Amino acid sequence: MPTLTPTVTHDTWLHRAEQLRPPRTHFIDGADEAGGGATFRVVSPRDGRVLTEVADGGSAEVDAAVAAARRAFDSGPWPRLSPADRGRVLLRIADLLQERRAELALTVTLETGKPITDAHDIELRAVIATFRWYGQLADKLTDTSPHTSPDALALVTREPAGVVGAVVPWNFPLTLAGWKVAPALAAGCTVVLKPSENSPLSALLLGRIAAEAGLPAGVLNVVSGNGPVAGRALGLHPDVDVLAFTGSTAVGRHFLRYAADSNLKRVWLELGGKSPNIVLPDAPDLATAAATAAWGIFFNQGEMCTAPSRLLVHTSVAEQVTDAVVERARALRVGDPLDPATQMGALVSESHLGRVLEHIRGGTDDGARLRTGGARTLTETGGVYLEPTVFDRVGPDSALAREEIFGPVLSVLTFDDLDQAVTLANATEYGLAAGLWTSDLSTAHKVSRALRAGTVWVNCYEEGDLTVPFGGMKQSGNGRDKSVHALEKYTELKTTWIQL
Repeated sequence: MPTLTPTVTHDTWLHRAEQLRPPRTHFIDGADEAGGGATFRVVSPRDGRVLTEVADGGSAEVDAAVAAARRAFDSGPWPRLSPADRGRVLLRIADLLQERRAELALTVTLETGKPITDAHDIELRAVIATFRWYGQLADKLTDTSPHTSPDALALVTREPAGVVGAVVPWNFPLTLAGWKVAPALAAGCTVVLKPSENSPLSALLLGRIAAEAGLPAGVLNVVSGNGPVAGRALGLHPDVDVLAFTGSTAVGRHFLRYAADSNLKRVWLELGGKSPNIVLPDAPDLATAAATAAWGIFFNQGEMCTAPSRLLVHTSVAEQVTDAVVERARALRVGDPLDPATQMGALVSESHLGRVLEHIRGGTDDGARLRTGGARTLTETGGVYLEPTVFDRVGPDSALAREEIFGPVLSVLTFDDLDQAVTLANATEYGLAAGLWTSDLSTAHKVSRALRAGTVWVNCYEEGDLTVPFGGMKQSGNGRDKSVHALEKYTELKTTWIQL
């Protein structure tokens, strides 16, 4: 897919931003819906300006969206289309996302603060690929017929689960929406999507693009609103059959309670992380390991659940690796997200920056050594910017080592042997991802098996494609996004036993 070219300059993006007119209303039952009239402001973290005011949905709007999705599932054409026909609509969505890639990337950058190059080349590439992959997969799934006695026929079929509520965060607003919406639609479900109040604009565009691609009315509804109101209403709704959520572990617990207090809907959670990145002395290339560690924690401003926020380094190479990471951090270009040369943009909001700064102050108070960064920067812009930050001499029991910061803050810990490395790596309530750098094949296999994480990257980080599942263990959640395994969340197994 195309990437940004040098002709798309900073001035070009600034001009496009001035011309942008994002949607402001919910998208329910195939049409714009203003709802009850309440609105909230969407503030851009790049400069503190109000982008627009968006309809603020509550129980009434969620009820309307769920009712539309229920009608579309119970009596509409979508679940009854052939898988090939559903796949063609998903492919058309991918095509339209590609056609409007620049507009969508700009919208994502303005509402989240991520660099425009990342929004265009990474975020949009991912969501387009997701709809295309599930569009191609839709007609390639098969049911089974187990061997039984000669006087019976058994069929095991997968049927669409029904109405899906999808609640997604702001850090990758389109990618994570696509990871839920695309497989749910491929399975024949209908969806109510509730984006984060920090990033509703790109999701509202997605709903309209899906309808333009031929998705019938009510199949994909988008309700903008605050989590404690709209998200709660969706979690408690008795006509929602499946709830898929990506976000914090604390909010994930709420959704489990909502399910228990309503209709026992299935709840699939992708939650927080405090991912270890282990560097052994026999790493194939220590310079590459350090460069990747720095890229991983500062990519997307560190606002990433899989961010390798704990760098675990063998004492014999700790100084060398840490110095290289610090050098990389100091060289990063922090700046206007609309400048294609920017490497690290703005954090999503003032309140989030405040929480990250609290962690930084706490780390210093706990005795960790601040090697670089740790302060707000570019305050004259009105935006929400933070210096790339590295701590070493971090204690294993400190908050820096145990709590998810969700910002560009790296904690460096050291170990003396492999057993200690594994113990440190697993000493967290989370289990989303991990990294390991070694040249020994046996070590790679043994340590990967010992790490309690849903994904382990060996001699790389954040690599993979849609063929492999994504999700966590422990308090990082359950279920999997991506791959054919994601369809398990949006289908029900049915046994049909026929006596011959």
